[in-house]
Amino acid sequence: MGKALGLSLAAGDLLALYGELGTGKTLFVRGIAAGLGAEPAGVSSPTFVLVHEYVGRLPLAHADLFRMTTPASLDSLGLWEYADRGAVVAIEWADRAGTDLPADRLDVHMTHRGVHSRLITMTARGAASARLLARFAARIGRQARRRPAARADRKE
Repeated sequence: MGKALGLSLAAGDLLALYGELGTGKTLFVRGIAAGLGAEPAGVSSPTFVLVHEYVGRLPLAHADLFRMTTPASLDSLGLWEYADRGAVVAIEWADRAGTDLPADRLDVHMTHRGVHSRLITMTARGAASARLLARFAARIGRQARRRPAARADRKE
């Protein structure tokens, strides 16, 4: 899903990632990086430096707000400048930003469904993010149509 979202992103898109520890936020960002043409293996959680940058079809600024103590310190990261310069911005632990997130963003909520299963819910919060979500849905639909149908009459 992350790679399909990465293939759908446009300059300046902002992704707010929510979820408990271990729900796969950083793994999801690796998929986004792959979709943008950046090296996914190089993606790691920027917990200690707060922001990592990756180069692909579009630049990717990956932020982790886990250690952020107050929403006011968000201004010092310069995240909005990344978006203004045409980068995609992905923010882990976006709930730590309080009300300081831009109004137009794609909220991505991740929850545990099992040991190897997650529920991912995406909500567009503005016109640009609604266009992103539509591009993503169209891409996922195309991928689903290309998969061969499962056969019920197959014997193992």
